Amino acid sequence: MGLTITEKILAAHAGREAVRPGEIVSVKIDLALANDITGPVAIKEFYGMGAEKVFDRERVVLVPDHFVPNKDIKSAEQAKILRTFAREQHLTHYYEVGEMGIEHALLPEEGLALPGQVIIGADSHTCTYGGLGAFATGVGSTDLAAAWALGEIWFKVPETIRFVYRGRPAPYVGAKDLILYTIGQIGVDGALYKAMEFSGEVIDNLSVDGRLTLCNMAVEAGAKNGIIAPDETTLAYVNARAKWPFKVYRSDPDASYAAVYEFDVTGLEPQVAAPHLPSNVHGVRELAGVKIDQVVIGSCTNGRLEDLRVAAQILKGRRVHPETRLIVIPATQAVYLTALREGLIEIFLSAGAVVSTPTCGPCLGGYMGILAAGERCLATTNRNFVGRMGHPTSEVYLAGPAVAAATAVSGHIAHPADV
Repeated sequence: MGLTITEKILAAHAGREAVRPGEIVSVKIDLALANDITGPVAIKEFYGMGAEKVFDRERVVLVPDHFVPNKDIKSAEQAKILRTFAREQHLTHYYEVGEMGIEHALLPEEGLALPGQVIIGADSHTCTYGGLGAFATGVGSTDLAAAWALGEIWFKVPETIRFVYRGRPAPYVGAKDLILYTIGQIGVDGALYKAMEFSGEVIDNLSVDGRLTLCNMAVEAGAKNGIIAPDETTLAYVNARAKWPFKVYRSDPDASYAAVYEFDVTGLEPQVAAPHLPSNVHGVRELAGVKIDQVVIGSCTNGRLEDLRVAAQILKGRRVHPETRLIVIPATQAVYLTALREGLIEIFLSAGAVVSTPTCGPCLGGYMGILAAGERCLATTNRNFVGRMGHPTSEVYLAGPAVAAATAVSGHIAHPADV
């Protein structure tokens, strides 16, 4: 019996010919990352266990991105802990203000996240890198500390669910709509501790930006990881920036799957997840007319260049509704700079949006857009739990950048074609 791509990567990093779902394996890691929230905890545990040096100073990545630039004294102290550790350990990949970005957009851009790797991060959306064909998953800060010291970590090999997407997506339907639709079909625990393997002609036609978006929200279905087999699109992206050699893995034709879902997305309209679960998914016109106080375009899910271009196409020559606030957050400095050169930032500002430096910001209720009691936000972020973006009585709706831009102009949830 053949192996899935996830099983092949874990087997290779465990020094074995094969692994099977349910086995406990110890695997070598290629990359271990943390941010300004989870990193300080890992650093404390690292020194607390008696460790002195990280296993490889080039393979430990620190990205302060949640509260940076610092919003208060506490967040400044958190960032300082990362900065000090990076200097003590002589880390190659520490990203300071001015060069940092949202970690899950920055690492692929920098050529650090690559096909075939095992990547762990003390952040649940580490699964994003599966869009490049890596096994990538979030871990706790204590596990990360141990991995920093040892260069390895143990996993239970997950079963794999295969998702096949066929058909021709309608205009304005992108990767965010595909993953929201999928979560709506299987639920927030529909892939609990499973690998979500995405395939089919619709996936083949996605850009790298779209593939990263798709895998980013695998954790919202409870998955251990999301993954897409590398192809020519992937290789064109990574070959231009890879910091290290890498190996491409693909599932065997006779690989075993826990389940297979096939979706024909022809005719699918843009999707919106209503409060308070990413699985509470509806077609956009079912929710049309719901008044929105704030729109956020950004995050590790949809703050990439492709997302900003989609939003700008809709916002060009239009104004944000006078009763709605629009916050645009480019995911990295490079995305910001390219958007500036392409005139996208001018479009956003002319429309009445505010454009932020790269940061996670409002996604986790951090800063740069906290909601007051009773306010509603439509965001291109990944979670809409109670109180996620501010006051417990506020509400968050999730959508892609096209719906977000249309909503900002309309002042209520709207289909982009209706603007």
